[in-house]
Amino acid sequence: MTNILITGGAGYIGSHVCHLLIDQGYNITCIDNLITGNKELLPKEVKLEVFDISEKDFNFLKAKKFLETCFENDLKKIIFSSTAAVYGNPKNNRVTEEDLVNPLNPYASSKLELENFIKETSGKYNSNYVILRYFNVAGADEKMRTGLISKVSTHLIKVASEVATNKRNHLMINGDDYDTPDGTTIRDYIHVSDLADIHLVSAKHLISGGQSDLFNCGYGNGYSVKEIIKNLNDILEKDIKSKIGPRRPGDSRMIISNIDKFQKYFKWQPKFNDIKKILSSAVDWEKKLKN
Repeated sequence: MTNILITGGAGYIGSHVCHLLIDQGYNITCIDNLITGNKELLPKEVKLEVFDISEKDFNFLKAKKFLETCFENDLKKIIFSSTAAVYGNPKNNRVTEEDLVNPLNPYASSKLELENFIKETSGKYNSNYVILRYFNVAGADEKMRTGLISKVSTHLIKVASEVATNKRNHLMINGDDYDTPDGTTIRDYIHVSDLADIHLVSAKHLISGGQSDLFNCGYGNGYSVKEIIKNLNDILEKDIKSKIGPRRPGDSRMIISNIDKFQKYFKWQPKFNDIKKILSSAVDWEKKLKN
């Protein structure tokens, strides 16, 4: 069996990837410090190593040090989780991988720096990589084996699901004065199970000797905050409570992906490209956590 190492595998996206790869017959080792991850989300077949990659170096360089350690130990096929936030406030309605990057917050800046590090060192270490720029990830596993667990929720759909299941009183809309049709920010939401499948496709590509590349991971559809709330209200057949609050620093007005590159390269099609399906699975997962 092919051996795959997953960092943060006990987290939201990582656990979905672990389940899919185990289902496909891969041998998985997971590294997670379990500060935000939960080992209960992992398949029993996964070998879990509990430690923090920052133990070698307690500053921003920890990820670079970890990657260097991988390279030096002949682990040279890398899938890196990046973010669409590197685009900042893009000029185009749908951003391509060739669009200019302009991160607006420290998280996005650190992801971009690591992207560049992986690219720049690939020649030195003879490594191959696939960089995946995630758009907004949401939803939960169809079999309800795993989903998003968060002590302090910030994801819109997670928070909305908590309101829908009476775990919190209302949803705060962070600004309604953006230059968008209804004044609220617009995002491209991708179901977490489709994102896990993108990882599987990328892993097969690298394992078979495929070349390094960078891809957007979204659906190419944009939904505003108010549109997400309306779709959720339709599913629930009732209205959740929401309030208008101030903008959050570093929030982009609109980010929607152009996903032609990945779909054409791999002839890949999503299975869960339906906002109501995404929302329904998120609410079902929240109900499971409540029970």
